[in-house]
Amino acid sequence: MNFALSEEQEMLRMTARRFLDERAGSDVVRNLMETAAGFDAALWQEIAAQGWQGMAIPEEYGGAGFTFMEQAILMEEMGRSLFPAPYLSSIVLGADLVLTAGTEEQKQTILPDVASGEIRLAVAHLESGGRWDATGIEMTATNEGGGFVLEGAKFFVIDGHTADSLIVVARTDPSSSGSDGISLFLLPADTDGIESRRVETMDQTRKQAEITFAAVRVPATAMLGDPGSGWSSLQEMLQRAVVALAFEQVGGAQQCLDMSVEYAKARIQFGRPIGSFQAIKHKCADMLVAIESARSAAYYAGWAASVGDEDLAIAAPLAKSYCSETYSHAAGENIQIHGGIGFTWEHDAHLFFKRAKTDEILFGTPADHRAALADALGL
Repeated sequence: MNFALSEEQEMLRMTARRFLDERAGSDVVRNLMETAAGFDAALWQEIAAQGWQGMAIPEEYGGAGFTFMEQAILMEEMGRSLFPAPYLSSIVLGADLVLTAGTEEQKQTILPDVASGEIRLAVAHLESGGRWDATGIEMTATNEGGGFVLEGAKFFVIDGHTADSLIVVARTDPSSSGSDGISLFLLPADTDGIESRRVETMDQTRKQAEITFAAVRVPATAMLGDPGSGWSSLQEMLQRAVVALAFEQVGGAQQCLDMSVEYAKARIQFGRPIGSFQAIKHKCADMLVAIESARSAAYYAGWAASVGDEDLAIAAPLAKSYCSETYSHAAGENIQIHGGIGFTWEHDAHLFFKRAKTDEILFGTPADHRAALADALGL
């Protein structure tokens, strides 16, 4: 196996970086995070024109037909710039789940519009308990009159308030427990009975919503895939999602290191750059070692996800747990190295710190993923 990027992948990285530097700089991020939507629809269409949304969607469904690795490269570059767009929610989560669970007809119907940027998806998974395991699913989908009636509420739905369509996780068997009897439903976000409310969270660059479902009636064709198979499909998708998030964390951590080094070279104290002091050197060196290790873990997991290797069950939780802690550490050290200015609202250091702390618990904490890693290894 070779974890070095190909010439085409390096070109994709540099093209994405140049675009994000030019079109999604700090001023753009700060402006968009103050808006209710949290993203720019015109900018979303610009990246759609470059094929970003359809990068890992097969050509027969309107995508570009590349692998997971190309999509992960984009996630790393977006993490570096804190790009405010519903890419994680609509593409990494939504489109992947349709590919994993959907019927051929459902894929043909929804994915071309997702790949073109015309439709944005959101996955409504977590409930009030905030549990990522199957016991946290209490929302019901009652079979009635040839269709289903959805009742319940979903919390922490990434970009749920701006999504065009929702993929909802619910129990179709009220007597079931654990992972049994859980199904998925794909329905328009403006269906009668659905109410969405944006909620304030630590990371203002990635919006979340609370969505309630009050006697929401949907046809039987709204079910995504087979009855009762929802949990296995969701877990398969989330395994790849944590790897994509690890790439985002590597990109953010690298940016924190770059910011720290740049400041350490320019900030003068006692007649010399603070980067010449041993304590600052050690901080930057430790960050570098940790980030390179995190990058190796993420790229190994990215390779496993791209080729469908069975090692993904080990590589994914390893990457998520290590990259989460590395990003949080790098974001904290970035503030420390910047000193007083790093604590101010005007400086971008706090934006990376908030993203790092939010990403750390997204899709499960490092402790959760270390437990999953231990289970995968039979420990």
